[in-house]
Amino acid sequence: MKILISDAFDPSLPGKLERFGEVTTDKSLLPEVDVVLIRSKTKCTKDYMDSAKNLKLIIRGGVGLDNVDRVYAKEKGIAVYNTASASAIAVAELAFAMMIAVPSHIVKAHNSMADGKWIKKQLKRTELFGKTLGLLGVGHIGSEVAKRAVAFGMKVVAYDPLFKEHAHAVIVHSVEEMVKDADYISLHVPLVESTKELINKELIEKMKDGVVVINTARGKIVVEEDMAEALKNGKVKTYATDVWYSDPPDSSSPILSAPNTLLAPHIGASSKENLLRIGDVIVDILDNFVKE
Repeated sequence: MKILISDAFDPSLPGKLERFGEVTTDKSLLPEVDVVLIRSKTKCTKDYMDSAKNLKLIIRGGVGLDNVDRVYAKEKGIAVYNTASASAIAVAELAFAMMIAVPSHIVKAHNSMADGKWIKKQLKRTELFGKTLGLLGVGHIGSEVAKRAVAFGMKVVAYDPLFKEHAHAVIVHSVEEMVKDADYISLHVPLVESTKELINKELIEKMKDGVVVINTARGKIVVEEDMAEALKNGKVKTYATDVWYSDPPDSSSPILSAPNTLLAPHIGASSKENLLRIGDVIVDILDNFVKE
């Protein structure tokens, strides 16, 4: 078996994979490989898969498979997996870190001190305790966020058509019902046709005034122009995002110039521990694959 590591993984991964066969990072060998390991950068399109004449398995290290043409992969008999469970803690911790940072003005406080300013009176904090968190999606990551919110004394409501009940959240029957009373909204769904541009002007208008929206899922779930306008008029108090239409975002993205944002360069799944867990899940997938 020949395995191509196409994107950046933990340096320990090649050693873990040696027992399965030859491991390479040379992308010119794509036509010869049986397995491709990707993260976000590599796009497994129809042309890509046609170039990989021996390809039998694609494993994405991370959550979501929007960079893989799964329909065409199925037509070609190529198995496709991701490592969703491995990334849950890392992404949930970033989402919750953003949720803590916004009402405590952590970034503004630090920057003002570094600039030699003392703006204690201007920084009016609010607490998470007693606030309502609305979750769009309570799969692996959303569930981890819900656990942390409950520990902070928040009320958690969630919309997820795959769940009728949840141990840490009250499940509601529509996304409109989820957003209407939420002080904070955190997004944890894959990018599919039903979620693309779901957070748009119409849905934002149904949110509470001054809501905080946190996006560690996918950039294209949010209509950037509508979110930028909501930030300017104050309907949305803060938009905290780790995800973009592209990595890196185009300089014309309206979010980059919008007020009241907290921005990160897609680091949600990049913890050291998570990269190690991803490697372990990949080994498990390969173990099962070779046994079939």
